[in-house]
Amino acid sequence: MLWSALLLPPPDDRALPTDAALQALALWALQFTPRVAVADEAVVMELAASVRLFGGWQALRERVRVEGAELGVGRIAWAPNSLAALALARAGIDHGFDRPLEGVLDALPMETLTAVGPHRLTLAHIGCCTLGDLRRLPRGGVGRRFGQPLLAALDQLYGRAPEVHQWIEPPERFAQRLELMFRVDDAPALMFGARRLLLSLCGWLAARHSGTTAFTLHWAHDAMRAKSAGEGGSLTVRTAEPTRQIEHLSRLLAEHLARVELLAPVGDLLLTADAVMPLEETSASWLPDEHAGGEALPLVLERIAVRLGPQRVLRPVLCEDHRPEWMCRWQPATEPLPRQPVADTGLPQPGFILPAPLKLLVRGDRPYYQGELQMLAGPQRVEGGWWDCDEAAGQIRQVSRDYWVAQSAHAGVLWVFRTRLGAAPAWYLHGMFA
Repeated sequence: MLWSALLLPPPDDRALPTDAALQALALWALQFTPRVAVADEAVVMELAASVRLFGGWQALRERVRVEGAELGVGRIAWAPNSLAALALARAGIDHGFDRPLEGVLDALPMETLTAVGPHRLTLAHIGCCTLGDLRRLPRGGVGRRFGQPLLAALDQLYGRAPEVHQWIEPPERFAQRLELMFRVDDAPALMFGARRLLLSLCGWLAARHSGTTAFTLHWAHDAMRAKSAGEGGSLTVRTAEPTRQIEHLSRLLAEHLARVELLAPVGDLLLTADAVMPLEETSASWLPDEHAGGEALPLVLERIAVRLGPQRVLRPVLCEDHRPEWMCRWQPATEPLPRQPVADTGLPQPGFILPAPLKLLVRGDRPYYQGELQMLAGPQRVEGGWWDCDEAAGQIRQVSRDYWVAQSAHAGVLWVFRTRLGAAPAWYLHGMFA
């Protein structure tokens, strides 16, 4: 078994009340294992099943250490059981596997075991200074004088009895509050506290196998403020795809906060998850992936859209429509893509379509474009009816065309059509194949 204990710093140095701090830390720890529990002033988690998943013992230990420090974790210890890990963390020892467990624990002060607290003075008067001194006392006398709970705790500490924990269950809705250590006047400076909340959010999402597409950061103004400033403010961040990547969410929130001007100093933050969706994980490759370190295109587009504005960063989206001009539309990169993919028509479609069809020269009923065109495939008939209305011009576009794939000796493979309505049908160039 592999247990880790995470201890918060003394209350004078901690930004969160004890209960809120432990809850935030427990939610963050859920991304590593579902076996997370609160023990006294610490959070303990059983990580034996997670070592391989996170790349081995060293990689898991480093990630817990780095991310835990951002949440205010003062000490981390690893041991074969949770009570031993908690005792080592209190003593400032981070590794409980260097020597046999009894040898490591016997040298620790008695205060490192919570069950000793009510009897500490009495045990000190009879000469007990370490856990080893306490363990060597006659069990019968210890049980009669100090009660069975102390003996049970000793047995669990040394691995002679099983432990019982009440595992943390992730709540149905995420809403985490943080009281800042000092009042903040500048919006970008809120990121220090907001990132702590985002870490808890990502842990909560991992426990639910989900990602978020919208979250809101609320802030409360200090009591000593102008009446015109109001109670506080809020900022909602949306993503095109569900995600729980802490770095991406932090960058997006930082970009939004850079555009916010606070009306009064801020003392409290509240983070809520507004939209949560199931997240499909990508299986890791057995072979080295040269592109694994690159950032996904949707994440890059979202960050650029925050800086330039959502209407200035667009991407194409395929639509269910038989008319070439309406098969694709452009939407802001921050908006989610349609969940249902567009079915393939099975017909040849050009890689490039002209903004407006180009009328071709016709000689003897043969279209010309940099030479006479040779028809390769077709016709493919496209028609529009009464529903095809041009709102800008205020008229109905009656369309009836026969499309062909044509070959030009100098221009390559082209997409041309012949109109079917009107007294004089004409040929037009509408697209080109790569």
